[in-house]
Amino acid sequence: MTTTAEPLLPETRRTTLLERWHARFGGDPVFARRMAWIAPLVITLIAAVLRMWNLAHPHAVVFDETYYVKDAWSQWVLGYAATWPDGADERFLAGETDIFTTTGSFVVHPPLGKYLIGLPMALFGADSTFAWRLGTALAGTACVLVLYLLARSLTRSVVFASLASGLLAIDGLGIVMSRVALLDIFLTMFTLLAFWFVVLDRNRTRAVLAERIAARWDDIGAPAWGPVLWNRPWVIAAGAAAGAATAVKWSGVWVLAAIGIYLVVSDALARRSAGILYWPADATLRQGVVSFVLLVPVALVVYLASWTGWFVTDGGYDRHAADANPATGFWSWVPLPLQSLWRYHESMYGSTAGMSTPHAYASPAAQWPLLLRPTSMYAGSTPGGTGSCTDPNGCWEILYSMPNPIVWWASVASVLYLAYLFFRTRDGAYGIVLTGVIATYTPWLLFPERTIFQFYTVLIQPFLLLALVFVIRSAVRSARRDRGSTRGVERVVLVFLGVVLLLAAFWFPLWSAISVPYEFYRLHNWLPGWV
Repeated sequence: MTTTAEPLLPETRRTTLLERWHARFGGDPVFARRMAWIAPLVITLIAAVLRMWNLAHPHAVVFDETYYVKDAWSQWVLGYAATWPDGADERFLAGETDIFTTTGSFVVHPPLGKYLIGLPMALFGADSTFAWRLGTALAGTACVLVLYLLARSLTRSVVFASLASGLLAIDGLGIVMSRVALLDIFLTMFTLLAFWFVVLDRNRTRAVLAERIAARWDDIGAPAWGPVLWNRPWVIAAGAAAGAATAVKWSGVWVLAAIGIYLVVSDALARRSAGILYWPADATLRQGVVSFVLLVPVALVVYLASWTGWFVTDGGYDRHAADANPATGFWSWVPLPLQSLWRYHESMYGSTAGMSTPHAYASPAAQWPLLLRPTSMYAGSTPGGTGSCTDPNGCWEILYSMPNPIVWWASVASVLYLAYLFFRTRDGAYGIVLTGVIATYTPWLLFPERTIFQFYTVLIQPFLLLALVFVIRSAVRSARRDRGSTRGVERVVLVFLGVVLLLAAFWFPLWSAISVPYEFYRLHNWLPGWV
């Protein structure tokens, strides 16, 4: 009797969660469209709750709110920042919001951010701590949404865009800087908008460029010169956003410069790929000039427009500085108000460039990647046995601009790996992220003696998170090519995200000034500088 061997069946393997999500999005267009708007909506709502819950607390002038809140209000009322009497913080909190003088105050930052702080104060009351922080809370929430849109444009993935924006939504640095009336979150919002517009231009322009160059090919070969593209509305929008960033803080000008350089380099590489013979000169001398015209003038107009209140009034600091001694010779044609503004800017630059006042929470930029000295914005204590505080060592309310440590360090490491991936693949999306990191971090290395703080990194953080997401995406793609390791990569990612959530819950009381026992606060002092 003969027997026939049964055929061997191929080994079956359970699909992973990421693979099931990928198949769900790819196989159901209706589901994909719904998730494309549900995901950012849910993440943005989470960000809004974390930033606006109990926003009025603490009822105190926190850190540099002592400058920006009062300047914002006097600027809103007078059109320019004015001086205040001694002891103004306590009187302002008590409701005496009209005690400013009409004498212009010397301020070292442009007006736009203070207008954005002042608008909710005008609507809900200048003495309301909720009102003067509402503008930053809304801007911080908007940052989460814009990061989603930027990540979606870069990755074309709802999952990875949700991951990037979700990490920002629950991160302490973004939360705290959205809960205090400082300028940096406005700078971050406009910077993200500028980079998103650049990505939209990149996605649109490359297709137009390839189509037009293909039409120019003939029997001889590639054309010597490519088309000069004027119809680039997203470049104009990027210039306006970068101008607004600069109108909040001067560090926005580095963003403008980085975007300009990126446009030239990106155009050059696109023209080389399309076969243009003289692609370097084509991108710099022809298209580069056009890109400059589209980008820079609108940025300058937006910047100058932010000074409208100073221009149309007479009391602002240095408002008539050039009247008695106007410029002669070549610059004599410049209107006197612009000459006065230039002299004011010279004073601002001299003050900020040489600022080296010792501060307990100062942190030079070289320390930022290691997270050695985060900034405590506010600290209030309650003796043990008082009210609901039962800890014999007392209770503390801390507002600490600390990013989620594991996310921060993983993101910094991801930037280094992303640079390696970029040089290996020349992926333009990687180039965008690295450009963002360079524009928002490296300029601060030029001022090692200046008094600066770790919380300035709120501007860098979105690009660090994008780097982290790209590295995760690279690991997932590599695992798909080696199907046996897909589940392992997925488990690592899920464990990492689980730890991130646990640490976010652990740190949130110190990100929102919730009263905690002293010993609970001490559990967060992982490094000597975290006190």
